[in-house]
Amino acid sequence: MKEKNMEAQSSIAHIRLWHRDFWFMVIANYLMTSSVYMLLPILPLWLKNVNGFGNLETGAAMGVFGLGLVCFGPLCSFLIQKYRRNIVCVCAVFFMALSVFAIHLVENMEAFSVTFEFVLCQRFLLGAAFGLAQMVLISTLIIDTCESCQRTEANYGAAWFSRFAMSLGPLTGIVCCSLFDFDVMLWVAVGSSLLAIFMIVTVRFPFRAPADNIPLFSLDRFFLLRGFPLFINLFLLTAVVGIMFSCSLTEISYTAMMGGFLLSLVARRFVFQNAELKSEAVCGMILVVASYWVLLSPLEVAEYISPFLFGTGLGILGSCFLLLFVKLSNHCQRGTSQSTFMIAWEGGVAFGLFIGHSLLSENKVLLAVSGIGITVVAMLVYILFTHKWFTLNKNR
Repeated sequence: MKEKNMEAQSSIAHIRLWHRDFWFMVIANYLMTSSVYMLLPILPLWLKNVNGFGNLETGAAMGVFGLGLVCFGPLCSFLIQKYRRNIVCVCAVFFMALSVFAIHLVENMEAFSVTFEFVLCQRFLLGAAFGLAQMVLISTLIIDTCESCQRTEANYGAAWFSRFAMSLGPLTGIVCCSLFDFDVMLWVAVGSSLLAIFMIVTVRFPFRAPADNIPLFSLDRFFLLRGFPLFINLFLLTAVVGIMFSCSLTEISYTAMMGGFLLSLVARRFVFQNAELKSEAVCGMILVVASYWVLLSPLEVAEYISPFLFGTGLGILGSCFLLLFVKLSNHCQRGTSQSTFMIAWEGGVAFGLFIGHSLLSENKVLLAVSGIGITVVAMLVYILFTHKWFTLNKNR
């Protein structure tokens, strides 16, 4: 669909896109993302309260996940051209399940103990497997299930399912632990990854002959160098997400956050459909600042309002920056732009978790002040530099 305004976000739903294969792909995306986010509210408590880890050790364990994300990035293009792309994704998701299952084994076998080195290794490998699975899924598999004219909408749909997993995943983890125990939560996370594998293998992808002289290392489907300013801006904003997640959020908080995501989805359809991207991005950042401001309130209602505002702002920002990456890429770089968006998003969250757990020590005032400060800096960078740079460099 041709947009009325190149500075506007306009994407009208096409019912024909949401066929069986596409549904299976976005559900698989939700399941694998949810299996990772289930651990976020529970794993730090398990490390501190059960295994006696300090704040710095816990923060490092949560943050090293972000380093793992880029581990297989340079190899991604080689792997999916040398081998069948759906098999590469399945292997990566299976390794995710093994990484989570390793926690269960070590915890329940007397011959082993939960050491800092083990947790660092487990989190790094989980990040590496998740990063590869996401790169293959969003840069290739999801795009392959739709026509070329529907690819922007397909990217949006997949991103929204990942966003829903950011609230429903932690909510599932908390509920599993409150009703059962930590082991049950681990099994649910493993089951989510295995179910994602089932979704992927039931979709048929046509065979593609590999290209000649495939380079072993490449930035293709990994990182869009010309999008580096956008990457930094989004990384700062999602670091604020990690800081928020390092708070002791409850089931009510994540439910309210999901409500905010749903409101932002409605707002995108009816309020921001033809709005300028700059105004949309600034609006999302203002809502994030407001959510941290409310977090400082001693009133009980803040537990509802703060995550609701946060989810609304984050949903708006996610849609906006995803479109910025799409518009910045060339025709053959769409998959690369999606991988770059994912790395900035998940890497920023991991960095924020490191800051929140290791440096801010769950101090609500420090967390709120840090969240507000980083968001304001990101807003100023976007207004004074990033948006002007994007206007001069966009391709669509």
